[in-house]
Amino acid sequence: MAANLQQLVAGAPKAELHMHIEGSLEPELMFELAAKNAVSIPYPTVDAVRAAYQFSDLQSFLDIYYAGAAVLLHEEDFYAMTRAYLERAHADNVVHTEIFFDPQTHTARGVPFQVVVEGITRALAEAQRRYGMGYRLILCFLRHLSEADAFATLEQAVPHLGLIHGVGLDSSERGHPPSKFERVFARARELGLRVVAHAGEEGPPAYIYEALDLLKVERIDHGVRALEDAALVARLAASRMPLTVCPLSNVKLCVFPRLAEHNLRRLLAAGLCATVNSDDPAYFGGYINENFRQTAAALDLTRDELYRLLKNGFEAAFLTDAERAQHYAALDGYWQSL
Repeated sequence: MAANLQQLVAGAPKAELHMHIEGSLEPELMFELAAKNAVSIPYPTVDAVRAAYQFSDLQSFLDIYYAGAAVLLHEEDFYAMTRAYLERAHADNVVHTEIFFDPQTHTARGVPFQVVVEGITRALAEAQRRYGMGYRLILCFLRHLSEADAFATLEQAVPHLGLIHGVGLDSSERGHPPSKFERVFARARELGLRVVAHAGEEGPPAYIYEALDLLKVERIDHGVRALEDAALVARLAASRMPLTVCPLSNVKLCVFPRLAEHNLRRLLAAGLCATVNSDDPAYFGGYINENFRQTAAALDLTRDELYRLLKNGFEAAFLTDAERAQHYAALDGYWQSL
């Protein structure tokens, strides 16, 4: 990608819609919190942690991800982690972010639900005041756990629904189809929550169909395997169903062997509402601008394709019509001025 195009994308206003806040925990902060909270972690140094970030699949990543989350015990810890991400997002010109959090990862360790959500939302509200950054908070259910556990987590969330905007589904996709959580998502929709789900990353296109038809999701997180099913592609294109694609993550977790073989350009060419996001940036080698930079270079994306990816982010976001129009105008004004 030419340097001027790289600078253009870096300075553009962006929405980020697929970012796990626990996946933004950088090793330096992990060690700092481990020392503060007297938590033992299985690595002697920051460099040793980073050296361990060589994954063969999603599960090999999750094993380290959950170990790192063990250092998060107090409201201030969740605040510090979230604030660190938001500062990086602001530096990347993210003006609206919709972040995932995994309460079951923490409540299973005895950390109260309230501690988790209040630490995260304190940082989000602060970023809104400091930067004017819009946000939504999405509670994700861990799909390797039971339906009963998900229901219990949803009930824990009820007193805090003023702070939570939606629910999602993440963790190990293989062997845990969306249908496992059909009743939980029905209850979430009854509570007025927006709904999204990870599908079609390691799981087959059938999981995307289940997410659409059974969970009735409004976005598909990842969804890159949709191209294996022409009828599914046509359906997704006709409905403008968003796909929150995470290119560096897909390569790091061996969904694609290398970035030059990623199918993001083909998703766009098929008329799909694909977006670019960072997923778990502390583990996968980059925040949102780095995902744009490396992907644009590897796929030789054009100025028009990059614009469409940026605009799709705002189209796919859980915004009011007025907010969306404002973001479109800001993006267009910036894009046309350079």
